[in-house]
Formats: sequence, C-alpha cells, structure tokens
Amino acid sequence: MVGWDTNRLAMVLAVLEARCGVAVGANDVYLNVAGGLRIGEPAADLAVAAAVVSSLADEAVPADMVVFGEIGLGGEVRPVSQREARLREAAKLGFRSALVPRGRAGTGPAPRTEGIAIDEIEHLSDLVARFQPADRPMKRSRRDSPSDRGRA
Repeated sequence: MVGWDTNRLAMVLAVLEARCGVAVGANDVYLNVAGGLRIGEPAADLAVAAAVVSSLADEAVPADMVVFGEIGLGGEVRPVSQREARLREAAKLGFRSALVPRGRAGTGPAPRTEGIAIDEIEHLSDLVARFQPADRPMKRSRRDSPSDRGRA
C-alpha cells in the first residue's frame, strides 16, 4: 500500500464486510495514491470504499465524480470539514457530480455548489447500493470461483 494508512484501510474493509455484507475478506486489495502523495485525513475513507465497492461490483466510479467523507465503525458516513471549499474546488477541476455525507443535523439544507450535482448519503450501505446493480451480485473472489473448487 502506497500513500495511505494500512490500519485505516483495514478498518474501511472491515466495516464494508460487517455493516454492509460486502465479502471483501477473500480478495486481495491493493491501494495506491497517485503522485506519491501521502493522505492522512479521514475524508478519503469514502473514496477508498467507493473504489473497493466499484471494483467488486465491476461498475466504475464515474470519472467526473468526486467522493469524500469519513466512515465510522458503525458504517455511518460522517461529514468532514471544508465541505463547501472541497466542492467548489472539485467543480473548478471539472468534476460534475459529488457523493458526500449528509450535512450535520440542525444545520439546514446543504448549500449547493454551482456546476456540481451533489448526492448525499448517510450510511456506507447507501454507497454499496449505488454501485451494485440489482440484477448482478458483487464479483466473487478468485479463491471462491467455481473453477477453483475441488483443487488441492
């Protein structure tokens, strides 16, 4: 793993499995942060989960979608600081949609950012539902494939 905390990845994978029923454990997971950057903030949790889920569902995250949010142990997707600034910058960079945590309770409706469609979620299961087509289950790991059964 390059550029991200191994323990944080383990937590995200464990929450996907325990709270969302996504069978991650039998798969090899590799994570690389491009450009040699090191990401230390929890706001990247949701983006990593989206990458894992989209890979297992064989359904790519749209190239024009930005994803950010912190994931809690219960599967809740928590708001992160500087949401509006992040969305404004994403819009400037050409992103046209965003998958982000629902705003904090009692703060009223989230302000909208010009040029970017915002999709808010509250739980990691909402993310899984967006990338898992109803007519197609998640991919099974190579270890669970029918061709591997019965081999010693």
